[in-house]
Amino acid sequence: MSIHLPQTLNEALHMLQVVPHAQILAGGTDFMVEVNFNKHGVHDVIALRHVDELKKWSHDTVAGVVTIGAAVPYADMEHGELAQLFPALAEAARTVGSPQIRAAGTLGGNLGTCSPAGDALPVLFALNAVINVASTHATRSIPVADFMRGPKRNDLAQDELIVSVTIKTVAGWQGYAKVGTRNAMVISVASASLVLDHVNNSSRIALGSVGPTIIRCIQAEQWLQGVYDFTSHQALDDSIATEFGQRVSQESRPIDDHRSTALYRRHAVGVLAKRLLQRGSAQ
Repeated sequence: MSIHLPQTLNEALHMLQVVPHAQILAGGTDFMVEVNFNKHGVHDVIALRHVDELKKWSHDTVAGVVTIGAAVPYADMEHGELAQLFPALAEAARTVGSPQIRAAGTLGGNLGTCSPAGDALPVLFALNAVINVASTHATRSIPVADFMRGPKRNDLAQDELIVSVTIKTVAGWQGYAKVGTRNAMVISVASASLVLDHVNNSSRIALGSVGPTIIRCIQAEQWLQGVYDFTSHQALDDSIATEFGQRVSQESRPIDDHRSTALYRRHAVGVLAKRLLQRGSAQ
């Protein structure tokens, strides 16, 4: 096994072209689990821990856009300015494993794995994030809904690397919630992220672990926009929150597996959606 340690993004892209089947490793928190359970062999590895360009984030206040490097760890998203800009991302980051995992795990790794149980992914869908990828000869910007193509499948070409994620800031409330088999350090049985856009008087809700990929509940969003004014600051009627949860539940496509049943997952995302809407409308 050969381990390549690029110092710059250009070096990493060149190595990926020379060794096209190499395993890209950021924190390794997903990949090493599969290795430990003999689900994945280890051959050539390109480790990105020394590529500082991938560990930075920036905020363009004029354009209202934040760019987060693919190797920024979850620990950096839990608190501080980034958490203030995207509270839902901070809430999701706090649920990712232990402090050691959050210090190593990254957005790029979550996107590279593309598991529907990835904690950050529903937030990226609800925020309409764009994934920026590069190779030695080109760059692309891909809407996250197009990037994630199925369970553990993404739109990356063999010679491409995830460089960063771009997200527009939103004037309004946003949140994340999940259900697991225990209260901490657990893979989600069901998760949801809700964004209430006060400028456009609209909502976006995305679900994790209840389908082959992350699910945007477009019909529930449209229904909610027709019955509730997010800019009015009026009290939310419980019947609206309840029906919103039911409509979200109906748009989920869960399965039975070793962590839960489809019936429970469908019920759980409905409850999560209802509670998120109640939280958001109370702000």
